[in-house]
Amino acid sequence: QVQLVESGGGLVQLGGSLRLSCKLSGSIFSIFLMGWYRQVPGKQRELVAQITGKGIATYTESVKGRFTISRDNAKATVYLEMNTLKPEDTAVYYCHAYDNLVLHNYWGQGTQVTVSS
Repeated sequence: QVQLVESGGGLVQLGGSLRLSCKLSGSIFSIFLMGWYRQVPGKQRELVAQITGKGIATYTESVKGRFTISRDNAKATVYLEMNTLKPEDTAVYYCHAYDNLVLHNYWGQGTQVTVSS
């Protein structure tokens, strides 16, 4: 059974940095498309960044140049390095894994990121 365990959220000041981590267990990590989503109350969950098994990354426009997604296939872990944080980055961040062999989505439990001004 695939499980995703996130860590690294917290409270940070405007302009600060945080790094989120998400470890996958229960399957072969390298086959998954990995991503980070975020959600604020009353709004839909939005995709922040994704990375393929070969390391090709894409970002939503609002985080380009500030956030970096990466993965370590040997450690079965995906990271989201967040720099120059803004109050509008405040959200619950969810780790996401997509297995395109069985067409199944997996989600982490979410981690709160709060940016104070």
